[in-house]
Amino acid sequence: MRSAQISRNTNETRINIEINLDGKGNSEINTGIGFFNHMLTSFSKHSGLDMVLEATGDIEVD
Repeated sequence: MRSAQISRNTNETRINIEINLDGKGNSEINTGIGFFNHMLTSFSKHSGLDMVLEATGDIEVD
């Protein structure tokens, strides 16, 4: 199985992602930005990869 799990933490944000390149197009996306969630869900579905993404933190534009 070709997969990866990556985490990135800064003072403002926390991002965790798991990707399985040999998946079925399933996803659980939560970024706090509706359109970005939609785009990542569509990407996962149409590319056939599984993705679990949780992103929290400062999403306000300066």
